[in-house]
Amino acid sequence: MSSTNEEDPFLQVQQDVLSQISSIRPLFASYLRIRSLASSSTSPELTSARAELESALSSLAEDLADLVASVQAIESNPSQFGISDHEASRRKRLVQEVGAEIQDMREELNKNITAAASSSRKAGNGAELPDPSSFAIGDGDGAGDAYNEFEQQQQMEMMQEQDRHLDGVFHTVGNLRRQADDMGRELEEQNEMLEVVDDLADQVGNRLQTGMAKLQYVMRKNEDRLSSCCIAVLIFVLILLLVLLLIL
Repeated sequence: MSSTNEEDPFLQVQQDVLSQISSIRPLFASYLRIRSLASSSTSPELTSARAELESALSSLAEDLADLVASVQAIESNPSQFGISDHEASRRKRLVQEVGAEIQDMREELNKNITAAASSSRKAGNGAELPDPSSFAIGDGDGAGDAYNEFEQQQQMEMMQEQDRHLDGVFHTVGNLRRQADDMGRELEEQNEMLEVVDDLADQVGNRLQTGMAKLQYVMRKNEDRLSSCCIAVLIFVLILLLVLLLIL
């Protein structure tokens, strides 16, 4: 069983993913603590913690994409790959749980962007946002509409960023699936070639056996003829000696 586990790529990547998620959890907890204590969303300590957490999550997402591709490849027929239904369900559940945890962490990171935009509005920074009175239309609702539009724009940017990450993951999964299909076709072709070689080897073996049988038959025939000649010569010699004895 241990040799099987060492040869299974899924179990190797699974070990890396579990190790990474264990190391990311303290980083995430530290990021939340720094964010709660930071006086500004642009503080160097918070920015550094966020960058470190984003880098770790990106690396983890790449490895998780490999696991997703593996689960999708065996999902239709696990027994074909020597994997039980229980093990296939466990792998699928593992991928879903890790993916959900990554998504929760990303949502917390995105909250920081929304909080930064909100704090900049409260600070009244005219370089980033126009004066609310400039949006007035007479009934006082224009400023609120402008801020709502700005907030919607920020949310749209965050959603687009998430979509880009998901597109990258799906693209990686698609490449892995195509590579798996190519490997499967190549293995099938090699299997067919091996079957042809086995058939040729069987034919050659049968011909060799037939040839050896014929050779042994010829050798036996030759041995019988030589023995007969020797016996005939000996009989002739004996008769000759008897005749000579009688004459002498």
